Amino acid sequence: MQSSPHIKILSAGAVKPGLLAVLAAFREESRREATVSFSTAPEIGERIRGGRAFDVVIAPPGVLDELTASGHLLRNDRIAIGRIGVGMLVRGGAPLPKIDGVEDFKQAVKSAEALVYNQASTGIYLSTLFERLGIGADLKSKSIRYPDFAGVLDHIRRGSFRELGFGATTVIIENTRRGVQFVGPLPDEIQNYTNYAAAVIERDNNDAAEFVRYLASDRAKSIFKSAGIT
Repeated sequence: MQSSPHIKILSAGAVKPGLLAVLAAFREESRREATVSFSTAPEIGERIRGGRAFDVVIAPPGVLDELTASGHLLRNDRIAIGRIGVGMLVRGGAPLPKIDGVEDFKQAVKSAEALVYNQASTGIYLSTLFERLGIGADLKSKSIRYPDFAGVLDHIRRGSFRELGFGATTVIIENTRRGVQFVGPLPDEIQNYTNYAAAVIERDNNDAAEFVRYLASDRAKSIFKSAGIT
């Protein structure tokens, strides 16, 4: 595969707030063009295995491991981007539930009219968490799932004041001007962090390799940290 001046990136949506700013900085400094498509972590593997042409993939390490094992990710070097936790959101103007500790969190979700979350990494973790806390059966009938955070956001900003939404802290904070409020991250004892890393798909794509190296630069790290990716 010959190097191309146009770098195509497929990324998990949770890193979007930081990644878009990093892309702008990369374009400014390198004068190279790079575009990004966002998908949920489960969809990323499907899109690449389906033959969609991308140069760089940004996803949790487990997804990259699967793509390497299946022969779709040919370079084994990766750049760690950071980790993102899970947070809670409510409709703008709604009372903010108290979630300082595990018992507060349990009371908040049991008292909610509905719980709204995705079918990707965040939603998978929450389903497991509710079972672990012994409240899974109580919450199942009022849990509403969407393919991605866009559905969660739209539901919460249009819904009642007693509905609770969940998502990656980065994307909640990014959308606080769109009719929702960030309640806060899950309590430390039950928080779940998802790590994200970037990898070049083809071995000899030097332009893509340059972009991935840029993700480890001081400027990129500072931008990611400002977006809540630590």
